[in-house]
Amino acid sequence: MAVWDDLVGQDRVAAQLSAAARDADALVTAAGEAADGPVGEPMASSKMTHAWLFTGPPGSGRATAARAFAAALQCVSPDRALGGAPGCGFCEGCHTALVGTHADVEVVRTDMLTIGVKETRELVRRAQLSPAGGRWQVIVMEDADRLTEGAGNVLLKAVEEPAPRTVWLLCAPSLEDVLPTIRSRCRLLTLRTPPVDAVADILVRRDGIEPELAASAARATQGHIGRARRLATDERARARRAAVLKLPLRVDDVGGCLKAAQELIDAAAEDAKQVAEEIDTKETEELRAALGAAAGTGGRLPRGTAGAMKDLQDRQKRRATRTQRDSLDLALTDLTAFYRDVLALQLGSQVALANTDVRDALERIASGSKPERTLRRIEAITACRQALDSNVAPLLAVEAMTMALRAG
Repeated sequence: MAVWDDLVGQDRVAAQLSAAARDADALVTAAGEAADGPVGEPMASSKMTHAWLFTGPPGSGRATAARAFAAALQCVSPDRALGGAPGCGFCEGCHTALVGTHADVEVVRTDMLTIGVKETRELVRRAQLSPAGGRWQVIVMEDADRLTEGAGNVLLKAVEEPAPRTVWLLCAPSLEDVLPTIRSRCRLLTLRTPPVDAVADILVRRDGIEPELAASAARATQGHIGRARRLATDERARARRAAVLKLPLRVDDVGGCLKAAQELIDAAAEDAKQVAEEIDTKETEELRAALGAAAGTGGRLPRGTAGAMKDLQDRQKRRATRTQRDSLDLALTDLTAFYRDVLALQLGSQVALANTDVRDALERIASGSKPERTLRRIEAITACRQALDSNVAPLLAVEAMTMALRAG
């Protein structure tokens, strides 16, 4: 199994990265043959460079591609000497990079709304270190679009003048989500939304999901790999989606609109609460133990450690906000897909519907309105997402949306 096997529907990208990994391996090998000298700058003809930017729509596999490339850069398979491409998937370098235990691969992901200056400075400091294994120091930033402006400026210098054996792999939805000064110094790789059939296939092969359920989840999420897997494996996720898809039939009057909006907010809050129950208690107990408190929640903290506990509580609150916002965004994505199916029916399009499991509701809405009204409803959902991004109070934003769905 090669490192590229989980990169669904991205053959062109996999081929480019494989070629770059081969050139990267040649650079390290040449340096080793020259008495362990430093790796020089890649030649203009080299397919390898020190900074990469992976872009593509949600679910396209940006982070998967970056992690696979990181593994290929650390590949130590003896087959390389015989002309084989790096990225075997089995050797110690590949395996540890993929499971997250390789000493020279740092994967940065955040459950916060932003990545700040402090965290970025720590990354830049690490990027200056020589690789412990003698190959490459790889920094994978899965959420480069969440860098604050200040953090982006801190990162710029490191990307502009990297250490000889450091590789930056940045991931973002689009070019516009990254500072122009950073993206101009990166080699761009653009991923596409994977085909629905390919997503269903990997759910069956990798996760052992029944083919019918895998096909349904892949179709409902329109090729979003992560969401498809969650929908296929989590009964609660399927229940939440089913509730969201009932909303268009419940906004006939003002009362129904306000009630539906409140239920969306409550469901998002419940998601945040579940994450808190699963993670926050463990984090708190681990910090208390590290600070020297007695076991259990009643142990008194040593003097001078209250600040560390407050920092953790602030982080947990920010994570809860992010979780609630992500849950709302997922619901709005499902609503958009619903009305896109409605529009397809109204226009007589032959495109495959995403929500065939609620076809009766789709046909009812389609027959009771015009395409122009459906487009206005989709615009209302988009406006709600933009309002949430601008930190408008979630309930106000969702209420405005549900009223617009009614008025059309």
